Amino acid sequence: MADRTAGPVGLRAALGTLDGPLRFLLLCSFLIPLGSFMVLPFMSVFLHERIGMGLGTVGVVLAAASLVQFSGGIAGGALAERIGLRRTMLWALTVRTAGFVGLLLALRWPPLAVGALVLTCCGAALYLPANKAYLVRGVDDARRPAFLSAGNAALNAGMAVGPLIAGPFVLSSPGYLFLAVTALFVLVTAGHAGLPAGAAPQRAQGPEAGRGLLAGIAVLPFAANALAFYLYFHFQHFLAMYAVQRASGAFYSLVLLLCFTLVIVVQPLASDAIRRMPYPLALAAGFAGLAAGLAVLAAGTRPALLAGGALITLGDIVLFLKNDLEALARSPRSDAVVFGQQRLGAGLGACASGVLGGQLYGLSERGGHTGLFWLLAAAQCLLLPPLLLALRSRAAGPHPRPHDDEGALRPHDTDGRVPGR
Repeated sequence: MADRTAGPVGLRAALGTLDGPLRFLLLCSFLIPLGSFMVLPFMSVFLHERIGMGLGTVGVVLAAASLVQFSGGIAGGALAERIGLRRTMLWALTVRTAGFVGLLLALRWPPLAVGALVLTCCGAALYLPANKAYLVRGVDDARRPAFLSAGNAALNAGMAVGPLIAGPFVLSSPGYLFLAVTALFVLVTAGHAGLPAGAAPQRAQGPEAGRGLLAGIAVLPFAANALAFYLYFHFQHFLAMYAVQRASGAFYSLVLLLCFTLVIVVQPLASDAIRRMPYPLALAAGFAGLAAGLAVLAAGTRPALLAGGALITLGDIVLFLKNDLEALARSPRSDAVVFGQQRLGAGLGACASGVLGGQLYGLSERGGHTGLFWLLAAAQCLLLPPLLLALRSRAAGPHPRPHDDEGALRPHDTDGRVPGR
C-alpha cells in the first residue's frame, strides 16, 4: 500500500503545504470543540440541577445522545457524498447552532433541553466526517497522517480548554454561557460559507454505487476501531468515579489534562512513523499500551492514575490514527463515507463499553475490589485483538484505491468524489 512504501515526510514540511481554507478549518477544529465542551461536559449537572431531571433519566438521555453523536457519523458521510463536503458542514453547523439556541430557550421552557441536546449531537455526527474529508481531499498518502493528526490535536486542545473556561459559569450564569457559545457557532458557520466550493458532487462509481451505507466497508479497520473504542471507553466512562474516590476531582482533571496534552503533542510528531508502521504491529503496540495502562490503574494510587492515563493515551494515539489511515487505504468509498463508517464503529464500541463495562464495574464495586475491573479490561486488551488478526486472513485482501504516481491525485480524490471545494 502507498501508505507503507512512501518515504518519511517531516511534520513541518507537510503542514507547510496547508492553504488558507485548510488553516481556517484547523482553527475551527479548535473553536468547535472549545464551544461544545464549554457546555456538553456539564450537561449531566445542568439537566439534573437546573432542569430537575432524575439521575436515571439523565443517564439514558446522555447515553442516547452519545450514540447519536458517534454512530450518526455514517449518515454524515453519506450526506457529504451526495451534496458535497462544504454544504454538509454548513448544514451540520446550522443544526448544531440550533441546538445551542434550544439550550438557551430551555432555561425558560425546560422540556426543550433534551431535544436541543440531541440536535447538537446530530450536528456533530454530520460535521466530523465531512471535516476530515475536506482536510485530506486531494492530499497524497504521505501527508494525510500529518493533516489528520493536526486536526486531532486542534480538537483535543478545544476539548481541554472549553471546560476550564466554562466551569465557573455553567450553573451561576448558564444563559450568558449558552449565548456566547451560540454566537461562536454563528461566526464559525459564517466562516464555513466562505470556503471554496468545488464541482458538483458525483455519486459513487463501480459496484458500490447505489448500495447501502456499509457498502465497501474496510472490515478489519472497522472492527479494530470498534474494539479500540470499546476498550478505551472503559477508561473514559469509569475513571471519574474511580479517581475521585481515591484522589479528588481536581486530580482527575489533572489526569485528563495530561491525556489531552499527549494527544496534542505526541500524535502530530509520531504521525509519519504511525503511517509507515505495519498494520499488525500498530494493532499490537496500540492494544499493548491500552492493556498496560488499564492494568496500572488497578493500583489506584495517584502516580498509577497518571501513568495509566498516559499509557492508555499513547495506545489510542496509535490505534485511532492507524485505523483511519488503513480504512482509507482499503475502502473504495469516498473519504467522507469511510470516516463515517469508522465513526459508526466507534459509536458501537463506546456504547458496548457503557453497557458491558457498567455491569462489570458495578459487580467489582459491590465486591469491594474496583481494581479488578481494570485488570479484567486489561485482560480483554490481550485476548480480543488476536481475533481481529484472524479476520485479516479470512477477509478479502486489501483494496487500495486506484492511483498513478505516488503523490498524484487519484480519480477518487478529485472534486467529483470529495466535493466541497
